[in-house]
Amino acid sequence: MTTFAVVIPAMNEAGNIGHLVREIDDVLKETASLTIIVVDDGSGDATPQELRQTMDAVPRLRVLRHAVRSGQSAAVRSGVRAATDADIIITLDGDGQNPPPDIPNLIARLLDADQPAVGLVNGWRVGRKATGSRRFASRAANTIRQAVLRDDCPDSGCGLKVFRRADYLQLPFFATMHRFMPALFRLYGHDVASVEIGDRDRAAGQSKYTNLKRALDGLIDLAGFVWLRYRARNPGPTEVLRNEQEKS
Repeated sequence: MTTFAVVIPAMNEAGNIGHLVREIDDVLKETASLTIIVVDDGSGDATPQELRQTMDAVPRLRVLRHAVRSGQSAAVRSGVRAATDADIIITLDGDGQNPPPDIPNLIARLLDADQPAVGLVNGWRVGRKATGSRRFASRAANTIRQAVLRDDCPDSGCGLKVFRRADYLQLPFFATMHRFMPALFRLYGHDVASVEIGDRDRAAGQSKYTNLKRALDGLIDLAGFVWLRYRARNPGPTEVLRNEQEKS
């Protein structure tokens, strides 16, 4: 039986996170072997209290909390490592903008034996709800990424992703790896598929990024990934040699 875990990185998502967890629990209510893991990355608002209340309503919710704020990639990593019983990991952002009803479509693509095998299924947001300036910044960033990374992913920044836990744990970890997941999976020998998903407005709070900060951080991260790709070595499957006695 295939087992699943939903991993949600969250920082200052009071007003969003409780509703999101309950919605995921309802959408995946027929998935018996499922854990929902929220990793609170040092929130300074009412997120911890909201999560405690939600745990009473959603028994399969687990909550982890970073003592030191460490970023989205570190939060995802903590959640995936904690999901020791899961074969398949689903990630999505804690702000509720990735619609949980789209999750089954990504799972179905990962497990579809009639299509080419993939290691990662990445959401592709259509009908973006962001402001005009943020949509422009996102398109510009994706254009630059495509030119440099050639990962054939139209929306690598989308938080909704599905992948096998064992494959993810083989990838090198760095502080902003969530922005490069399609390229990382390809670098380590896996194909990637994209599935269209919706996009919703935030119910509460505000984005943690400005366009300027996103652009500056993105350029630095992109240069770092280019270096990583140049230095990476992926030998592929390991062949085990056996002597004649063992063969017989």
